[in-house]
Amino acid sequence: MSSKTPGIVDPSRNPMVDDGDEVRFCSTCAFSNVCISAGYDKVALGELHVLVEHVGPFRAGERLFRTRDPFKAIYAVRGGLVKTVSVDVDGKEQVLGFYLPGEVIGLNGIYPEHYPCDAVVLETSYFCRFSFPAISALASRMPKLQQQLFRLLSKELALTSMLAGDHSAEVRMAAFLVDLSDRFGASGFSERHLVLNMSRIDIGNYLRLASETVSRLLTHMRERGLIRLEGRQLEILDGKALRMLARSAIEH
Repeated sequence: MSSKTPGIVDPSRNPMVDDGDEVRFCSTCAFSNVCISAGYDKVALGELHVLVEHVGPFRAGERLFRTRDPFKAIYAVRGGLVKTVSVDVDGKEQVLGFYLPGEVIGLNGIYPEHYPCDAVVLETSYFCRFSFPAISALASRMPKLQQQLFRLLSKELALTSMLAGDHSAEVRMAAFLVDLSDRFGASGFSERHLVLNMSRIDIGNYLRLASETVSRLLTHMRERGLIRLEGRQLEILDGKALRMLARSAIEH
């Protein structure tokens, strides 16, 4: 009999996107819907074998790319977790975002033609590496693919919007959890059961809060019946109330 608590995600089950097969695209590929809607399948897009490369595993602490590395590719997370960080002249680190399976990293390097941040692997991770020159050439023949690139870039900019306003610590924490829930759901995973494999320090850094504040807020949300929390395993119990609390940050 399993000793795992009912309703809580097994942390050993690290989400991994479906790789598809010779004909089907990966289920969470950032570009599959665009290609399919344009009438292309994997057979018709032989170029994908040239512009997509599976890379990994990368271990916790390794860099996918570093600040000022030449921009040559974007990366889709197949499995694992990554944070992007900037480091100031004094060596102080600022967490810019977290990337989940099915999400794309590196789009912010398009304009300066170099990466403006480090991408740090937080747990064993695997990626699809898209050659940007190749995907740009393909996009010139597929307007919908070009639109998807712009959409992904816009989405990345939107992820930082909840930090732009003068929101309370509780609102920021709620918005963070709602955002994670929505993003896991968009990639085909559970919206209710989350595994917070980023540290409390990293969460606090990202939300501009002390790690002690993050722990206190999560405890308070648990006591209010909004979430169930055991270590890094979190279950959203009252999604409606959590979303109401986060609304002012999300709609900013």
